[in-house]
Amino acid sequence: MRRIYLDHSATTPLHPEVIDFMTEVMQNIYGNPSSWHYFGREAKKLVDEARQKVADLIGANPEEIYFTSGGTESDNIAILGTAHAKAKKGKHIITSSVEHHAVLDSCIQMAKAGFDVTFLPVDQYGMVDPDQLKKEIRSDTVLISIMHANNENGTIQPIEEIGKIAKEYGVIFHTDCVQSVGKIPVHVDDLGVDMLTLSGHKIYGPKGIGVLYKRKGVQVEPLFYGGGQERKIRPGTENTLGIIGLGKAAEISVRDFQTENVRVKALRDRLIQGVLEKIPEVRLNGHPQKRLPHNAHFSFANIEGETLLQNLDMKGIGVSSGSACSSGSQSPSHVLTATGWPQGSVYGSVRITLGRDNTQEDIDYVLEVLPEIVKQFRNFPL
Repeated sequence: MRRIYLDHSATTPLHPEVIDFMTEVMQNIYGNPSSWHYFGREAKKLVDEARQKVADLIGANPEEIYFTSGGTESDNIAILGTAHAKAKKGKHIITSSVEHHAVLDSCIQMAKAGFDVTFLPVDQYGMVDPDQLKKEIRSDTVLISIMHANNENGTIQPIEEIGKIAKEYGVIFHTDCVQSVGKIPVHVDDLGVDMLTLSGHKIYGPKGIGVLYKRKGVQVEPLFYGGGQERKIRPGTENTLGIIGLGKAAEISVRDFQTENVRVKALRDRLIQGVLEKIPEVRLNGHPQKRLPHNAHFSFANIEGETLLQNLDMKGIGVSSGSACSSGSQSPSHVLTATGWPQGSVYGSVRITLGRDNTQEDIDYVLEVLPEIVKQFRNFPL
């Protein structure tokens, strides 16, 4: 059976060059980067090189890059770590209602610890209003955390404008860039952020490795204790293999960024146009222009999302309904709910996210199969 992978926002396959590099390192370099002998120095050299490559990807300095186990841990360090470090100054945090659960649940945890959390509403596209955010800033506001691009509907937030507001009021600003790094330009100074998170497995690197960018001078409390690794922000023996794999993926992302994104966006636009033309009663979720170049998120009237996913899978097409971290949840998408989508209506949602291996033939196959599935199951009573 033909197999087409269209769930790149959930995870990406390892790039062949990353596999080759990691295999070479795995076979030949095994020292602990914290050891002073030759074997340790050999490993540390690769870790330092990877740190520089990640810094180059986002326009940062290498000493501002901290390796973690992934985007979720990085978000937790940014939010919990800042809240604890700034608790004497104030206990107010601002975030949005459409954040990834790594941010939402971290903020909820701080609310349980006595912090006041403001969850900003969004418009029909899932976008926050910078003017509304500005109105919510108080004298005790210590942190703003707004994602760069949404993991479900692909909407890109006005991060540059928010960054200017945060700087004006002297508030620490964190952004989750797990979905945007490698897809759209991400430069820490252009965005005006104090902290930024990214994940290796979203840019054709390995799973289990992520990054917290922390601007020099920003104070956070660590979540773990017990070692001096990562300047004590994230102690524990370094995941050397994951780090060098992420570094290689970052290097490739810089190299291939322009040509690959133009190619993928053209495929995405072909898909969106085809779905809207071939299928009635369908809505494109997220902003029509200010969206990630690889993301197409649709809602179809009078059909269950699970039915769509299962039948597409039976045709060899792998897609999702939204965040992979919420897979299996029976609750309606908090992102779609926040944009005003009526919970009582029966709408099946599908997130189709493209990647480096997808072709025009893949898109044409989806446009052949998807309309037939929708038509077939709309004929059955729900």
